[in-house]
Amino acid sequence: MLEGFFVELKSRGVPVSLTEWMTLQDALDRDLAHSSLEAFYYLARSVLVKSETFFDRYDRAFQSFFKGIESREEMVDKIMEAMERLPPEDFEALARKAGLDEKSLEEVLKNFREQFEEGHFKDHFGGSKAIGRGGTSTQGAFGYNPAGVRIGQGYGRHRSAIQVAEMRKFRNYDPDLVLDTRQLRVALNRLRRLLPRGPKDELDLDTTIDETCRNAGELELVFTAPRRNTVKLLLLMDAGGSMTPYSRLVSRLFSAARSQFQDLKYYYFHNCIYDDVWTNMQNSEEMSTEDLLRTYGSEYKVVLVGDANMAPSELLDRNGAISYFYMNETPGIWWLYRIATRFPAAVWLNPEPARYWLHSITIPIVSRVFPMFPLTLSGLDDAIQTLLTTQRPRIRAEEIKSFVEKRRHPFGRSW
Repeated sequence: MLEGFFVELKSRGVPVSLTEWMTLQDALDRDLAHSSLEAFYYLARSVLVKSETFFDRYDRAFQSFFKGIESREEMVDKIMEAMERLPPEDFEALARKAGLDEKSLEEVLKNFREQFEEGHFKDHFGGSKAIGRGGTSTQGAFGYNPAGVRIGQGYGRHRSAIQVAEMRKFRNYDPDLVLDTRQLRVALNRLRRLLPRGPKDELDLDTTIDETCRNAGELELVFTAPRRNTVKLLLLMDAGGSMTPYSRLVSRLFSAARSQFQDLKYYYFHNCIYDDVWTNMQNSEEMSTEDLLRTYGSEYKVVLVGDANMAPSELLDRNGAISYFYMNETPGIWWLYRIATRFPAAVWLNPEPARYWLHSITIPIVSRVFPMFPLTLSGLDDAIQTLLTTQRPRIRAEEIKSFVEKRRHPFGRSW
């Protein structure tokens, strides 16, 4: 019955596994949804969705599959809406004339369940059997029966699961949207590697309990070194010019990285990395790129941020830097290649939408040196997975030499 929902989730990019789907079936067998569509909405989301980044897609899938289906809450809502109008108040006298016998609570509840499940509800006044307003049936409102189930008369409305899905509170978590600082922190947290570091001054509660049990109940305190993030991150950021529209986004990435990594080094460049990088652009404080390569070991993970969109001469020519007074002895492409070979775990994050990349001459070249990902949530997730592995540039030194000497595009087109 629900297989279509599984297909709908998969078609919308929610990574649901068969194991998770079978777990949901087991939960339904145990009646954990309580025959409520709204309860099912939350139960299925907690079991099937592994990350809040997919909540929005889940909501869209839920809305699409269950639209038009009424939950029991919604059916009760309809009953309650119809009971808002007060009927005449002569049903108590009518009931006395009819000589109604008082039923036990068990009989009343059994009758109510039967009427409700069979859909015996009518927008009517009076009656002695179906759920309605007034009358002498054992269920309804504003009527009379010595023993009955009252519905309405000062009720609270239920929320609809479909309405909850339609509100889409988590639309900002869509993986294709650009990131805020909180989302960046969550994403970068996956790159952290926590290992024991420093003096053993932190109580290891689990081991303490285990050793105390082994010691016949006599307390045995066990201490361990605190777990610290051991990942070293080198962040190289393009600033100014065409990156100005993305300055706030890059600032958020920088802020998130500073909060997640104690060993974070960061430098700035403009368009491409040349003989020097900036430690402080405002004060023109520089560090030679050669010193940067000597200072930091290959254990550093490197993230370069920039649109990689520039004139071909800026990337491929000696003295091609856009600054008139800056003379770079080595073309920028060679510096990028040296960084890629020095640091096996390196990626390039591009805030420019990926659909524009092929319209650029330089972006395809840079993406041959570094794996390039869009600066979106899904792009950052892919970049982090790449950083967790070691690799070498997909481009060879001979190819770079060919680009520089022949001024040829990597796809065969001339400039």
